[in-house]
Amino acid sequence: MPGLVVFGRRWGIASDDLVFPGSFELFVRVLWWIGTMILFTYHKGHFDCNGRGVLHSYLVGLLVVLALIILSLCAIVYVSAQGTITNPGPRRSIPALVYLRAILYIPELVWACLGAVWVSDDSKGCDPATVGAVITAVVASWIILLFTGLGVIFVFDPMGNPRPQPAAMEPLGVRDLQSNEGTQFFSTARSLAVKVWENRLRLLCCCLPQDESHRAAFSSIAQLVGGFFSDTDLVPSDIAAGLALLHQEQDKMEQSRDPDVMVDHSPSSPIGEDLETELEKAAHCMRFAAAAYGWPLYVYSNLLTGPCKLSGDCCRGRAAEYEIVGGDHLGCHFSSILHSTGLQYRDFIYVSFHNQIYEIPFYVALDHKREAVLVAVRGTLSLRDVLTDLSAECENLPVEGVSGACYAHKGMCQAAGYIYKKLVTDGILNQAFSIAPEYKLVITGHSLGAGTASLLAILLRNSFPTLQCYSFSPPGGLLSKALADYSKDFVVSVVLGKDLVPRLSIPNMEDLKRRILKIVSNCNKPKYRILLQGCWYELFGGDPDDFPTEMDNRREEELSQPLLGEESLMIRHSSSYQSLASDDSPAHTAAHLPLFLPGRVLHITEDGPSRRSCFSQVRYRADWSNEMAFRSVLISPRMLADHMPDAVLRALDSLTRDKPFSLCPSSSTNSQHNTI
Repeated sequence: MPGLVVFGRRWGIASDDLVFPGSFELFVRVLWWIGTMILFTYHKGHFDCNGRGVLHSYLVGLLVVLALIILSLCAIVYVSAQGTITNPGPRRSIPALVYLRAILYIPELVWACLGAVWVSDDSKGCDPATVGAVITAVVASWIILLFTGLGVIFVFDPMGNPRPQPAAMEPLGVRDLQSNEGTQFFSTARSLAVKVWENRLRLLCCCLPQDESHRAAFSSIAQLVGGFFSDTDLVPSDIAAGLALLHQEQDKMEQSRDPDVMVDHSPSSPIGEDLETELEKAAHCMRFAAAAYGWPLYVYSNLLTGPCKLSGDCCRGRAAEYEIVGGDHLGCHFSSILHSTGLQYRDFIYVSFHNQIYEIPFYVALDHKREAVLVAVRGTLSLRDVLTDLSAECENLPVEGVSGACYAHKGMCQAAGYIYKKLVTDGILNQAFSIAPEYKLVITGHSLGAGTASLLAILLRNSFPTLQCYSFSPPGGLLSKALADYSKDFVVSVVLGKDLVPRLSIPNMEDLKRRILKIVSNCNKPKYRILLQGCWYELFGGDPDDFPTEMDNRREEELSQPLLGEESLMIRHSSSYQSLASDDSPAHTAAHLPLFLPGRVLHITEDGPSRRSCFSQVRYRADWSNEMAFRSVLISPRMLADHMPDAVLRALDSLTRDKPFSLCPSSSTNSQHNTI
């Protein structure tokens, strides 16, 4: 931070990002130079073969070029390791060193061509080992040149045109950009960022139809992502360093927290035996939610037996036998659902694997064990689902009988509307209840399916007052506060550990960005040390690293503004940077509407130390929590693994199997408190 400016533009790396690639190339170049020197010394500079003069010139020139490259790399690595992330002053000579290193590619290219000419024309009669060494040197030169070209493409920033800098006489951080020129500058930067992200999405989703709905989705997602990143000068390694520091800071706070601190129990949350009952129901419903993923999850969960069990059904093409199944051409998905749920074909009312943006697969079945008509909605499994996930702006969702602002996640709201029309307009639910009129309605799903299932339950609540919804790992940015409170009577959300998705919302991401800016601004260590120590901590554990947490002789207001270009510029009314000095100042007060998890929240955590051996048995505990406990993103190696449906199912099975020992003490007694 800030991005490196060379060749007249900004690049997607910073001046302190050259330590690791430079060290690796330096290691290769030193070995290469030593090998070439050994070859030259062994022959004492005299070669008894055709083209000996060319070979002698090639090796001498190669030694000189390699020596110059090694010296330049030593300088680059040393200078790049100086300073801190937000103090690039000691690295001001990096652009000149980069230009020098770029110039040295010219003689290297010439010598690679010279070596190739000698091998092809004048190598006859030479020692095979010598010829092999020259071929190796030539190939190595071309490989390094190729990877250099790929690296340039990788770090190319389409938005890297030079940005105007503040006047030299203006103090750092106090330039007022409220002028028309400043406003126009940031408007142009934001528009360019949106356009770039829209093109990236179109390229990523080139296999999808480029119809109006997809173009609208690309545009709205680009507005969201482009606006999020356009006011910072963070490069990817800055974000990685910030996440490493945040993880250690959060672990240190967790270790220092008093384990006996108690909070008042929510009056709407059941305790004791009711919690045990909810866990059993949740474990049962999770099997149906996981089954909705079809054959990919079934094969992943049953690597040894799954392919064999499904191969016969898929190869026989039994899909034609299933009249109620749509979009499953080979029948593999439906066969895996039969194996996962243990239901029979006659128990299914409707199964759809049709998948478009805002239209996700689901199935309706009769669950005779729980006497329920069960609707299971699939989670994210395709690019179209990802587009639905990322359509995260708010959409109005008026509900009769609910006072207050009613709005929800746009993509999932539209997906719920699609399923609602299928269930009600097409008469699917009427058909199900005509077969089992005494059954109750249960809706379930995981991830994207969990958010859609919760919204579907809200839409169906007035028609089916006794319905229940079990939402596994739902997204945090789902419902307005009014709808979240309304759903507490019929929705149970299950969250495992430090799962990222239930903590994922636009306000939470703004808060994460603010915390990253604060912690990297406060840290006085060079980036390469932060990344090395962070990798060691993630892999092997240990005590969290000590790093500065107070402002060190720096004005707080200088660190409270977005970092853009070479300096910290003030945007006076930027809601994303209200205060970097306070962890309690929400960064989203004015910028984004707050969204919450649905229903009552059942939080499952590992019981015991946070670090354990790979072969130790995991024990879990379950606590009733609330949506406010998920208003901040937690950094952890398990933040993605805890979201996987097989991990959630495994945790629920463990809790119900070992229930006398897994429930927390506050949940298994009549205490009116819960451990958080």
